Amino acid sequence: MGYPKEYVSYLVHFHASRDYFECHEILEEYWKEVSPRERDSYWVGFIQIAVALYHYRRGNLIGARKTIRKAGNILQMKPAQISKLGIDYDELMKVIHELTERITLEKAYQSVNLPISDERLIEACLTDCREAGYHWMKDSDMNDSLLINRHVLRDRSEVILERNKQLQIRKTKSD
Repeated sequence: MGYPKEYVSYLVHFHASRDYFECHEILEEYWKEVSPRERDSYWVGFIQIAVALYHYRRGNLIGARKTIRKAGNILQMKPAQISKLGIDYDELMKVIHELTERITLEKAYQSVNLPISDERLIEACLTDCREAGYHWMKDSDMNDSLLINRHVLRDRSEVILERNKQLQIRKTKSD
């Protein structure tokens, strides 16, 4: 089975660069293309796993706990879709449960791996890792402040311009 390149890229960043912010960005763009109105899409669930880990790694336990619970609530309703994505559903639910427990007990962050069950998907990820110079299943570099604080350090000028543009459109309509 072929997988969307965005999904493979998500998995590569999730398991190799550990750039959870990039995971979120990649999969959110894809989700907006394929099912933007579907708030309970399994894509949203996977986005939320990455967001929860981003928060957890930064020590934002409240945000991490809230987000991982949302992910679990969405993904527990999608066993068939998750299996089609080459992920072992039962093992994924265990990972989410254990992660929720670790966050709730305020245990130190540890890198997490998703239970990929399709060998072809793993091969696709390994190929992309080699091309990008990443190491598959590498733990997060907790000394990399660019990785850990990515949301603070990114260039948001395009987002700000778009928000201002939308604000002007709304003002024009209301006048």
